[in-house]
Amino acid sequence: MAGDVRPEARPRADGEDGASRSPARKAQDAAAGVEDHRATSWVEAAGQSANGVVHMVIGGIGLSVAFGAGGSADQSGAMRALRETPVGGLALWVVGVALVALALHAFVIAVADSRGQRRNAMRAAGRGIGHAVVGGTALVFALGGSVDGEDATESFSTGLLQHPVGPWLLGVAGLVIAGVGIAFVIRGARRTFFEDVAPPRRFRRVVEALGAPGFIAKGVAVTIVGGLFIVAAVRHDPGETGGLDGALQSLTTVPGGVVALVAIAVGLIVYGVYCVARGVWAR
Repeated sequence: MAGDVRPEARPRADGEDGASRSPARKAQDAAAGVEDHRATSWVEAAGQSANGVVHMVIGGIGLSVAFGAGGSADQSGAMRALRETPVGGLALWVVGVALVALALHAFVIAVADSRGQRRNAMRAAGRGIGHAVVGGTALVFALGGSVDGEDATESFSTGLLQHPVGPWLLGVAGLVIAGVGIAFVIRGARRTFFEDVAPPRRFRRVVEALGAPGFIAKGVAVTIVGGLFIVAAVRHDPGETGGLDGALQSLTTVPGGVVALVAIAVGLIVYGVYCVARGVWAR
């Protein structure tokens, strides 16, 4: 992760030169050098700020859904909302480019950490894929196109369920997604997000007040998404799957769900503010 402590680069043994190192080692060394460049702090700041804006917009749409105004509370809905603002086109380009750059930064971290911190490398690669998807969505909207996250999720599930092992694969995907959500909840509860952000002492409590509920709210939402995948796998019904919007919309159909939806939506807004703080004070 951007804030993980990494071992110092291994000094070369006597007589070791570029020709004697494997391609993998060369790639790791190059990635470590890029990661240490001061420009990466600018990429982190811009990318995390863009990530924060997206989460704040999604949270706002979530509140709109909770109070009956409707909307699509996911990345696609956030991009539509941004496009409708007076600076919509510019905002989408800025968000898209910043998130794609942040994704590339995460992939660089994954390569650098693959030397001795495989778990951190996998987490960084996962973040990179997520940022790339959201950034790509923003660029599609910036170019005048459109993407519907819920339709894409249902189409994916439909194709998967047509195969004999499809339900099992969909169920495994649901378990993985739910596991990611639970990891977010644990990260918020244990305050381990401070591994990624180092605010000045006077702002530490503020960042804690943002990060703890923010991570928990996002984790709960992601866990619900995983649950929808599992339900779809058990019932062999692709219509049961859903992305973030489907997860939040599903809360409006259960007793007390609207209250939970409001709490999660506010939490996503708070998480967005935390992301901006992380960009400013990244380790």
